[in-house]
Amino acid sequence: MAGETTAQKAPDAKSLGDAVKATLTQDDVRALKKTRWIERAKSLWAPVTVLALVFLVYLSIVESSVCTYLWLQFPMKAFGLGCVSWWAVLVGLRYLAKPWEALRMARHEAEELLSEVETDANKHRALLKPAAWSELTERSSALVKALPAASPEALRDTSKKLLDSHDKHLAKHKRAGWLETGSGLVKALAIALLVRSVFLEPFKIPSGSMLPTLEIGDQVFVNKFIYGVRLPFTNTVPFVIVRPPKRGDVIVFNNPVSPDKDYIKRVVGVGGDTLSFSGRELRVNGQRVEATLETPKHTYWDQRYQLSHPRMWFTDDWFLSESTLLKEKLDTVTHWILNDPMRPRDRDGEVKVPEGAVFVMGDNRDNSEDSRFGLGGGTGDFEFVPFGHIKGKATVIWLALGRGGLLSGVFGGTGFRTDRLFQPMELCGAEGAPPTPP
Repeated sequence: MAGETTAQKAPDAKSLGDAVKATLTQDDVRALKKTRWIERAKSLWAPVTVLALVFLVYLSIVESSVCTYLWLQFPMKAFGLGCVSWWAVLVGLRYLAKPWEALRMARHEAEELLSEVETDANKHRALLKPAAWSELTERSSALVKALPAASPEALRDTSKKLLDSHDKHLAKHKRAGWLETGSGLVKALAIALLVRSVFLEPFKIPSGSMLPTLEIGDQVFVNKFIYGVRLPFTNTVPFVIVRPPKRGDVIVFNNPVSPDKDYIKRVVGVGGDTLSFSGRELRVNGQRVEATLETPKHTYWDQRYQLSHPRMWFTDDWFLSESTLLKEKLDTVTHWILNDPMRPRDRDGEVKVPEGAVFVMGDNRDNSEDSRFGLGGGTGDFEFVPFGHIKGKATVIWLALGRGGLLSGVFGGTGFRTDRLFQPMELCGAEGAPPTPP
């Protein structure tokens, strides 16, 4: 009777998937859903995807209310550790638990075969005779029912029968070959490029110009959506999506003076602002920017690094440095800055920021090639960053490979810094000074 039911219903079904569903009982459907969720959880992409989704929620919350990071940061770290452990367990099971891995692979191969058969059958349905359609339906149904409980050997035997039917009835109609494979790769690359170009892009901190907010080896996500999407291969932003850059934002930009370099700095002036510099004092539109002393001797790790001599993984080239730590407030944004009394690097004068551009400075005020000093161009003139050169707004630290932390004894003092994970680019306002290195 089951075969008759399938044969009668299959020709009227809209797709092979619908024809197969018509052969399943409610118990079959529940068992199949459970099995598929279990198999999704076994994928190495599962912990990565879950962590990414939770991270996006965390990012949205912290961006809208920075003070929430004070109590969300610890559970986010714990959740991240759980996802890393989840991923590590999956890797271990793949190599150590052979029966577990054999069943996982058999189910994975069966699911891929079911998807391929359904795609080809639906595509060439007009060329299939009713008997061929019924055979594909019955053997697909048998494989679907075998997924929850069958052994790897039984799954492969059932898969072999479906594959034989596919080759008998559909192989002669299939011409795509390398073209289908190529289109799949193109689609995957297009999605990756879309995410990287429009939404989020990672950026690694290569120098100490943003200390202590960002340390060497920190990696941040850049929100490329907030200010507007740049047209590909141009420095043009046709329209603002959420808002234009504002004072206090930390931005990543393509240096207009050295186009082959990307910089990360803090916006201190926007179009129409008049900035005045006198020694250590900064005024925006005549108003002095508040900077309160936190500690006169703040120590931090710096690194001897030159582009002409890249650092070796196992060479400890970190050294301790000292500076004055202050807490600065730009409009509503509070953040740390460093002023080195032993190596002052100030700029006196006044400048007006043109419309459609911003004026940027590093938080490490005496060690930053920023708008005060021509953005490293050597001209000595004030330089601005046009909106079209801005790649996006730096959000939070998602990875920190700096001095100390896990495995630092192996990799020349550089280790995984869990203490810096998920920190935003600004302060809630009441935080104490950053910890002093040992």
